[in-house]
Amino acid sequence: MSDGNEFPALMPMDSHNQELKWRVHPPDWQNPTPDGRYNMVVIGGGPAGLVVASATASMGGKVALIERELLGGDCLNVGCVPSKALIRCARAAADVRAAAQYGVRVQGNVQVDFPAVMQRMRHLRASISSNDSVRRFSQLGVDVFLGEGKFIGPDSIEVAGKTLEFSRALIATGARAAVPPINGLSDVGYLTNETLFSLTELPARLAIIGGGSIGCEMAQAFARFGSEVTILEAGPRIMPNDDPDAARIVHAALNHDGVTLACGANISSVQRNGGDTRIQFTRGSKEQTLHVDHILVAAGRAPNVEALNLGAAGIRLNGNGGVGVNDYLQTSNPDVYAAGDVASPFKFTHSADAMARIVIRNALFFGRDKASALTIPWCTYTDPEVAHVGINLEDAKERGAELHTITVPLSEVDRAILDSEEEGFVRVHLKQGSDKILGATIVARHAGDMISEITAVMVAGKGLGSLAKTIHPYPTQAEGIKKAADAYNRTRMTPFVQKAFQFLLARRR
Repeated sequence: MSDGNEFPALMPMDSHNQELKWRVHPPDWQNPTPDGRYNMVVIGGGPAGLVVASATASMGGKVALIERELLGGDCLNVGCVPSKALIRCARAAADVRAAAQYGVRVQGNVQVDFPAVMQRMRHLRASISSNDSVRRFSQLGVDVFLGEGKFIGPDSIEVAGKTLEFSRALIATGARAAVPPINGLSDVGYLTNETLFSLTELPARLAIIGGGSIGCEMAQAFARFGSEVTILEAGPRIMPNDDPDAARIVHAALNHDGVTLACGANISSVQRNGGDTRIQFTRGSKEQTLHVDHILVAAGRAPNVEALNLGAAGIRLNGNGGVGVNDYLQTSNPDVYAAGDVASPFKFTHSADAMARIVIRNALFFGRDKASALTIPWCTYTDPEVAHVGINLEDAKERGAELHTITVPLSEVDRAILDSEEEGFVRVHLKQGSDKILGATIVARHAGDMISEITAVMVAGKGLGSLAKTIHPYPTQAEGIKKAADAYNRTRMTPFVQKAFQFLLARRR
């Protein structure tokens, strides 16, 4: 293996990225020699693969882990970790610009040192990478193979010229950015999450194709850094999988930060003239032209299955081009499982981790845990954040479910008022006639932290009423959740119950 850098995610090759590379794909690594059948062979060293590999080894199992690129997967290298590092810096810039409303005077204009922002990200990413390093997993007892893994039979995989036989296997190869078929896009060139974090200069003009979570998060961050950002979204609104009221709040927040949103945009072509990239698109019947320096494609994810030679193992794909699995996460080959982005519509690190734990129980210990039983929250890390768990109103309509919805605006929560963060809400969907929580959405600056309280109650099988009994520190924005619980309890005060209480209290005078 050469000392050159074959991974775009690791540009520039400074000391931080060198440290990262030596941990997650060391150039001097020698693959071990397979010795007999493995209890588990894992293809893919992202969150799901790492959990299964380490757990199998910790229980004394014989396990092999195959990774063709960088151990840690998208999350560490080109996803959650670098993006949240940038978002934190962008939030700091926004807070300084808004300091005057808190009585804090800042002299001069706020200047963002973009190279310093990116260097900080690379430093933090490298420091976190020790948990996912090749040598750490080798020390845990995992046989780590760097190279392209493919099936050569129903119980065997080939990697770097070596054959690995298995009793069980896991496909955890993740997903990549889906690139829409736009005329001229491949000729002009574009960024994805795999190359965005290699930038060393701030784009003066940035177009983002796609108004989902990644698109909105990066649009706000780069606008706060000083880029002129435009989101081109084909649908009628951004964040189509989230509560429409939540999307409207984020839309307004992005506008406030200077992001231009073009929803209903149909891109016809992309062309470059010198250093200028021109995007032709229509909105309704109006043709428009957008001039930019860089394009970020954030229009969904495509599962990584092409190199796996799945047919040799009798493994079928699902309708979305990913690996098909049953509720126990078994593929059509019952000895092979799949988890994470390659097999699930929930393309989150934490859902991959949860599915990996199902695989451990089902594949190694004859468990019958079901993926459908998981309660999976998610969060879009804009400012404010949008966190969600369970069903929403649109889901309820499709299922014909009767809901009782309680909404508490943050403008009624003291801490949000004191923080000047009143734009948001806590919304809880209950089963009609009970306090059983079927879903919830929170829009708040730290909604991702707040949603876990509701998720825990749902997993425990408790109702919203139990949160009314939970003492919340005052003042916190999480008090909005308690207010929702109190609002539910007030609905139980029917005229009959009220009269009964009045009668009892009158007799106690």
